Amino acid sequence: MQVNSTLSDSTLVRTNCVLIVDDNDLLRERLAEALRERGFQTHTAGSYDDAMALMPVARPAMAVIDLKMPGRSGIDLVRDLQRTSPETRAIVVTGFGSIANAVDAMHAGAVNYVTKPADADEILAAFQKHEDGEEPSPVDYSPQTLAEAEWEHIQQVLSDSGGNISQAARLLGIERRTLQRKLKKMRP
Repeated sequence: MQVNSTLSDSTLVRTNCVLIVDDNDLLRERLAEALRERGFQTHTAGSYDDAMALMPVARPAMAVIDLKMPGRSGIDLVRDLQRTSPETRAIVVTGFGSIANAVDAMHAGAVNYVTKPADADEILAAFQKHEDGEEPSPVDYSPQTLAEAEWEHIQQVLSDSGGNISQAARLLGIERRTLQRKLKKMRP
């Protein structure tokens, strides 16, 4: 394992260690597996709180952080990571790509911004671009259609409800049957 020896013992950063923070279990674990196959040690967390609790143990050189999570956002996590571990480089990954989100991520301290779906090679390329001194790529922004925005919002509320359709329908202010019909439709 490589260790950056210029830091004090209490803040040693593991250069091959990546912290992956995403509330989507499947995406988080697939990315972790792909990075492990490429020789990285990975730690995973599903929320801001879990990630901050892992920081003293993991001491990652890199962090891949989802923008939107239940509770505190990825932007909050990037900001606090920079305060507690300034040598940890963070990339924000999101399905809600917009110029405003990219600017917020960079101001919080992220070194790059990647839109989902992103595979391990794209994530590593984003870190490499930073190391090579390249400016982050401009965000490929095309406004969401109303149907896409509605679908994303429904999926987020459903996720926040733990998959409970009745609870999600109450939170959305619609009938359960209406929500079920919307969920049966294909993603826009």
